Amino acid sequence: QVQLVESGGGLVQAGDSLRLSCEFSGDTFERFAMAWFRQPPGKEREFVALISQTITFTHYAQSVKGRFTISRDNHKNMLHLQMNLLKPEDTAVYYCAARGPYSAPTTWGHEYNHWGQGTQVTVSS
Repeated sequence: QVQLVESGGGLVQAGDSLRLSCEFSGDTFERFAMAWFRQPPGKEREFVALISQTITFTHYAQSVKGRFTISRDNHKNMLHLQMNLLKPEDTAVYYCAARGPYSAPTTWGHEYNHWGQGTQVTVSS
């Protein structure tokens, strides 16, 4: 059974950085496409970033492009999201998600079959 556990959230000021991590267990990590989604307060869940199994393909939401970087370590079964130049509008619960095995990454949340419990990121102005 795949399990995803996020960590690294917190309260920061605008302009600060945070690094989120997601620990994967229960299957072969490198077989899964991975992504980060977020749910701002009072809003629907939205796509943030995705990465392919072989790390050759990444894609970002326009709102975070150039500020956020998704990465994965297939030896350590870890997914990361480096978030720089944070803005108040980045405030949300951040979720990591896995799709697979052997499925292509997608921006559609309903295509992912495994989710973490979420980690809160709050950016004050």
